[in-house]
Amino acid sequence: MKDKVGDKKEAKRLALGKQEAEKAARHLGIKTKTFSNLLSASKRTHFYNWLTFVTRHFHLPLTRQLQRMAKKEMVKPLLGNDFEIHQYDLQKIDVGILGTGDFARSLASRLVSSGYGVIIGSRHPKRAAALFPTVNEVIGQREAIGKVNIVFVAVYREHYSTLSELRDVLTGKILVDVSNNLQVNVYEESNAEHLASLFPECTVVKAFNVISAWALQFGARDGDKQVLICSDSREARCIVAQMARNMGFIPVDLGSLSSAKEIENLPLRLFPSWKIPMLLALALFVFFYIYNFLRSVIHPYVMKRQNTFYKIPIDLVNVTLPCVAFVMLSLVYLPGVLAAIFQLRSGTKYKRFPRWLDQWLQQRKQLGLLSFFCAALHAVYSLCLPMRRSARYKLLNEAFTQFKHNKDDAWVEEEVWRMEIYLFFGILAIGVLSLLAVTSLPTVAGSLNWREFTFIQSRLGCAALVISTLHTLTFGWCKAFESAQYKFYLPPTFTIALIVPCTVLLAKVYLFLPFVSRKLTRIRRGWEANRHLMFHEEGDVSRFSDFNAENTSLV
Repeated sequence: MKDKVGDKKEAKRLALGKQEAEKAARHLGIKTKTFSNLLSASKRTHFYNWLTFVTRHFHLPLTRQLQRMAKKEMVKPLLGNDFEIHQYDLQKIDVGILGTGDFARSLASRLVSSGYGVIIGSRHPKRAAALFPTVNEVIGQREAIGKVNIVFVAVYREHYSTLSELRDVLTGKILVDVSNNLQVNVYEESNAEHLASLFPECTVVKAFNVISAWALQFGARDGDKQVLICSDSREARCIVAQMARNMGFIPVDLGSLSSAKEIENLPLRLFPSWKIPMLLALALFVFFYIYNFLRSVIHPYVMKRQNTFYKIPIDLVNVTLPCVAFVMLSLVYLPGVLAAIFQLRSGTKYKRFPRWLDQWLQQRKQLGLLSFFCAALHAVYSLCLPMRRSARYKLLNEAFTQFKHNKDDAWVEEEVWRMEIYLFFGILAIGVLSLLAVTSLPTVAGSLNWREFTFIQSRLGCAALVISTLHTLTFGWCKAFESAQYKFYLPPTFTIALIVPCTVLLAKVYLFLPFVSRKLTRIRRGWEANRHLMFHEEGDVSRFSDFNAENTSLV
């Protein structure tokens, strides 16, 4: 009884508020129909501020009933899109799910926890009821579809044909396709487009296929937050997008249903941007490992019959990893140098880079992270070297040899300083690389402005390359000039690793020269070498000189 009285009072207040607002609208010369559109659900939060302005400007009375009504309107949620459906509260509607698999169970659990009523449609409802303890009901597919307007189709593409007998009850429904394929581009058309062709009388939306069952079950904080959505109906996209927000995810509208194939391929790709960098790192590792194997294992065995195969698991890997890390770090900055030379040669920034260079520039982040990974492994391997039994035996043999030759002091000043400087540069390099790796994370990079991010990735990156070069040079010291180091006429490994980094550093020095740097800066600010701009006073056309009829712009 009290509820009915309250509803009547609320209706009366709303009527008074509407009359007061329409009165203000007439003073402004706004038609009643136009004014009603302004007070639609998508404009609620603007109502109170707009009404206060009108009443103050035209000295209209603002009644207490209208004040209370306006404040209540401000509390109501703002969907903020004129294309969204407002005839019902999206968090109080019932939605249906066709399917009883793992994804369907996680989806149902997430929908229930977000405030939705969930009705499961199953071909065997009695058997499936135990799998969904939290949903409203588990009934047959036809009965479930008849009770809802939004249906999640959580079945595989091969089973779409089983839904043909439900065509009459599916008419006019919104079908949300969440399916994925087993391989990329298995079919010519996407699963969502195929579903839309089977049921043209329905509105098909592709969504939630990039979200894992784990993320649905445990919340967006433990998985990817983005939900990619596409559909030919803008209104249906807005409804599903608002449902995704209510579930704690971030909807991303990708437009029409033609984008469904790309959305379905995304979860199937295995590290698409990491493929080439990982293959490159693997190729470098194999090359340097075989190179070190020939020098450190095969050469002693062939020349002196010494068995040093024990170096295979630790020593060779530890010598190979820094070479890979060093070359990979130089490959991060080499494409930038090539791009600068390309712009200097072409004299403009408006000419596209070659495709291979453009792809190389886009994969610098992956190259840098792999470089840091190899450097970190090298640091761990180096710390483990004294723990090996072979290292202890070598230490004992050296002590015995020193005792045998009556040497009281084995101190070599040059070697001591070399090792101290070598370790100093190595620790400093791994520290700077760690900073570069951390700032490449999206969460950290998002907290930096562009200048800060550029300074860390460009300036400190070049510093890391210089420090790594010094680390390598102090390791080699004068070994490159000793004939004994050229085993099988092969130069020491560090000299091979220095080729690319030294080339990059020399090119960087050239680009930093004032006359080159100024020209490159002008090009990147829009100046073109083949275009000449001349300015003159108004009406003075005679001062123009035709340098090149095709490449001259007259201003």
